[in-house]
Amino acid sequence: MSANKMKGEDAMETDGRLDDRKVKILKAVIQNYLDTGEPVGSRTISKLTDLQLSSATIRNEMADLEELGYIVQPHTSAGRIPTDKGYRLYVDDLMAQKEEEISLREQQVGDKEKELDSMKDALSEKVDRVEELLQNVAKVLANNTNYATMITTPKVTGNKLRFVQLSQLEPNKLLAVIVMEGNLIRNKVITISEDISPENLLKLNLLLNTTLTGLTLQEMHLGLISKMESQAGEHMGIVKEVLDAIVETISKADDLKIYTSGATNIFKYPELSDSGKASELIYALEEKQGLSGLVNDKDDSDKTEDDNHGIQVYIGNETPVESMKDCSVVTATYELQDGMKGTIGIIGPKRMDYEKVVDTLKEMQTHLDDVFKKT
Repeated sequence: MSANKMKGEDAMETDGRLDDRKVKILKAVIQNYLDTGEPVGSRTISKLTDLQLSSATIRNEMADLEELGYIVQPHTSAGRIPTDKGYRLYVDDLMAQKEEEISLREQQVGDKEKELDSMKDALSEKVDRVEELLQNVAKVLANNTNYATMITTPKVTGNKLRFVQLSQLEPNKLLAVIVMEGNLIRNKVITISEDISPENLLKLNLLLNTTLTGLTLQEMHLGLISKMESQAGEHMGIVKEVLDAIVETISKADDLKIYTSGATNIFKYPELSDSGKASELIYALEEKQGLSGLVNDKDDSDKTEDDNHGIQVYIGNETPVESMKDCSVVTATYELQDGMKGTIGIIGPKRMDYEKVVDTLKEMQTHLDDVFKKT
């Protein structure tokens, strides 16, 4: 699924066989519904467009749009609301316009810029662990957008070891602090069966770091390990335990972790606050049920993902998470050092402010990139 299948109104006409008048009416229906959350009638559209058409003509056009599946009338005598198909055309057109407006947007100032600056300020406090930063990202995005948010830890398969620090906790316990590229840190308490002097502990630290720094798990082969154990002499057993801890730690680092925030924001939107829907959504967000389906649900051969900075928009039934079929989900790929990538997601009603969400995610991608270039 691509978020940039079409370019502009002409593409919308070609794909949906809509003439210019229908396109403008459809856009007006969607925009008004995004703003109000209320079904949109023909009289409202006549005031919002420059088509200078009668309410009767607009009603006929809206009937055609309904027949084509772009809008639907939820109740008799009520106005129309967009369908997933209508939202999809709107979002694809928006994404195409975003690409064309990048240079202009960089020159803009005002409230939106202030909003994004405040988001940067909220993340500017130094954190020592990637996990803390990612939790902050989820909170900042939830506060900034008023939607629910998620962010995954980066994939670290093939990640290299930066250094290991062994410290004495108790006579029979060592603390191994294992730091991998991307500033990913794991701590492991190791129980040892022998005493070790501070001098010998220093020697072990030197041995581990001179031998293992810059290596991936796959590069820590049996021959290298045997050589290290022989160099450790009487403390060969400690080296073996530390190596086991490193292997276990790096392997566990490949496990996907997901942080979420803003689950209760869904109660702000009547269409999602139904007790059944709300409980399913909150359970999915708090228990992370099915959220991994939003990660890497992209066709690697789809080049339009690169065109849109890894941003994907899922509308209604397009969403791979069952409990989010009444929502829209916008995801973006962020990248740390050495090609490690994770996913940011924003979950809200189908009438979410797509423009603000896309701009916010792009800004967050840029900010994360800046943060990790400085680490």
